[in-house]
Amino acid sequence: MAVLTAGLLLLAGVLVARTLRATSRQVAVEPAAGVTVDAAAAAEGLAGALRFRTVSYQDPAQFDAAQFRGLHAYLEQRFPRLHRALRREVVSDYSLLYTWEGRGSAAPVLLLGHLDVVPIEAGTEAQWHEPPFGGVIADGYIWGRGTIDDKGSVVAILEAIELLLGAGFEPSRTVILAFGHDEEVSGRHGAMVMARRLAERDIAPALVLDEGGSILEGLVPGVAAPVASIGLAEKGYVSVELTAQGSGGHSSIPPRRTAIGVLSQAVDRLQTQPVPSNLDAAMSQSFAHLGPELPFPTRLVFANLWLFGPLVAHQMSAAPATNAIIRTTTAPTMFQGGVKENQLPQVARAVVNFRILPGETVETVLQHVRDTVADPEVAVTTLGEGNDPSPVSPSDGAAFDLLARTVRATFPGTLVAPFLVLGGTDARHYTGLTPNVYRFVPMRTRPDDLPRFHGTNERLGVEDYAGMIRFYVGLLRGMDGLSAEPVGAGAEAGR
Repeated sequence: MAVLTAGLLLLAGVLVARTLRATSRQVAVEPAAGVTVDAAAAAEGLAGALRFRTVSYQDPAQFDAAQFRGLHAYLEQRFPRLHRALRREVVSDYSLLYTWEGRGSAAPVLLLGHLDVVPIEAGTEAQWHEPPFGGVIADGYIWGRGTIDDKGSVVAILEAIELLLGAGFEPSRTVILAFGHDEEVSGRHGAMVMARRLAERDIAPALVLDEGGSILEGLVPGVAAPVASIGLAEKGYVSVELTAQGSGGHSSIPPRRTAIGVLSQAVDRLQTQPVPSNLDAAMSQSFAHLGPELPFPTRLVFANLWLFGPLVAHQMSAAPATNAIIRTTTAPTMFQGGVKENQLPQVARAVVNFRILPGETVETVLQHVRDTVADPEVAVTTLGEGNDPSPVSPSDGAAFDLLARTVRATFPGTLVAPFLVLGGTDARHYTGLTPNVYRFVPMRTRPDDLPRFHGTNERLGVEDYAGMIRFYVGLLRGMDGLSAEPVGAGAEAGR
């Protein structure tokens, strides 16, 4: 008994000691000096960009080139100083690549965004408070498709540079802007081509920043303060097609297992036996940044994941939103089989979509599917190519530190933490240029905003938008804090 008691006391001491050593990782900075942004005028600038229906459709025949050209002309008219001072290149006819030459030769900063938006779901138009392409400002919000994803950040970057040029600011290092036109349908003709062009020029940025995370308010359990979620990586993607063959015939004489039955069992096995969870992918760094800011019992858990990791993983697995952060997710999305209620199908087909956690690959997911289905009557093939997860960018270097300092200076009281981006962004095409690729838009996201992403009533607060512009101004002013040395090798990009 004495030995057990001593062991428990020793364990308690280790847990407490590790918790006390887990001190705050939040950088201490003074609030940024006042940046005068005319919020109403800036909102009008974004509203004008929203009126162009730059929609990316799955069917290329629906692409409206005139809308993209109209947006290009609008941006040129809206930002005259920028278009006089920066070199503009039109890539693949509709993407925009800008270069703002710096005074020195230090590695450049690359800011990304995209000009295209997703369609409005047919039949939902009447549910919008304001027309989705009306560019209406009402009730303190800018309404319309693209405010959140992603014209808001594109136009905010341009507003910030226009403001800096008006103040006579000259960047210490070159700034490159790359705005793709097909991010919503893979970015193959926009971002991928621009990344390859930059690689051919041996561009190795000190920092790449794209959409992804945001400033979360009321969305991180146990954390009252806003949390700036800076994406270090994004998940990969693959869809797997499962096919089962049947003999067909009349339903009055069915076999023991029909094609639909065989396939249903295979899909069920995939859902009930998912890829194992992994807290190390990007969440361990998130816990390290947020843990010290939490009440002591929760701090103790996060500081001792070597012991409590399985418990944390179990709790996170219980909710879809947190389960998606810690594992490769399994989502059956299509099921087809049969044409008549009394006729046995000869073929049944299902599609299962996987969002792949860093540490896994398309190939490891396929092997998991084969091992889990384990049925010779089910054929397993990929639907399209898929893509592996992005590399995980560091959270302890100068690039992340610049982002954290700019957040803390622009939005006092906001905590900064690394996160994993669950969706795909154009950033993945630029990971060959530098290891310092981050995904964050300085936009406030509240619980009622979540359904607006790719949904109905997309909007952005007028004052929140002004805060975004202030962030980009601070980021560009603070670039001197980055290393002056080139980073990585550009020659690998686009391969």
